Amino acid sequence: MGANFLVAGLGNIGAEYAGTRHNMGFMVLDAWANASDTFFNIDRYGSIAQLRLKGNAVTLLKPSTYMNLSGKAVRYWMEKLKVTPDRLLVISDDLNLPYGTIRLRKNGSSGGHNGLENIAMLIGTTEYARLRLGIGHEFAKGGQVDFVLGELDEGERELLPDILSKSAEAAKAFIVMGPDKAMSMFNTRIKAAPAIQ
Repeated sequence: MGANFLVAGLGNIGAEYAGTRHNMGFMVLDAWANASDTFFNIDRYGSIAQLRLKGNAVTLLKPSTYMNLSGKAVRYWMEKLKVTPDRLLVISDDLNLPYGTIRLRKNGSSGGHNGLENIAMLIGTTEYARLRLGIGHEFAKGGQVDFVLGELDEGERELLPDILSKSAEAAKAFIVMGPDKAMSMFNTRIKAAPAIQ
């Protein structure tokens, strides 16, 4: 018998944020929905897309609450769909990982990420899985906000389709195979192709 899963991709709504590093969570869900011929509909606290995966009901959520209040949307949809914390996966960007790295974890701290912090606070536990996409930290002192809310550069954009599709596959593996197997398969780094001399 299948189960209900909630996959929340974090980002900020609005065209000005669309291609920014802080919106990697949204980008993964958009890529997944596109590949599955699934569409997002605006609903309470976010945009929702629903699909089936090996008998499981999967809800993709892009919160409309802005990043730092993501917990409000996640808590609402967990309660509505009767999703337990072990069937929640949150996808976010991560400054502490090099660009192209994806890391799946069963639980853990927020690592200073305000969206993850807010989710843990509102659902009352850090025992939920998260898929973190490295965005690197190539910025001068004091430049963190501009970097995170900045657009990806040309080299980063080139790797983006691979990162997004691999991240969506990691999320699917989490649902179908469980976190341990998914972690052993997907915790890697996607590197740029070597330049042709």
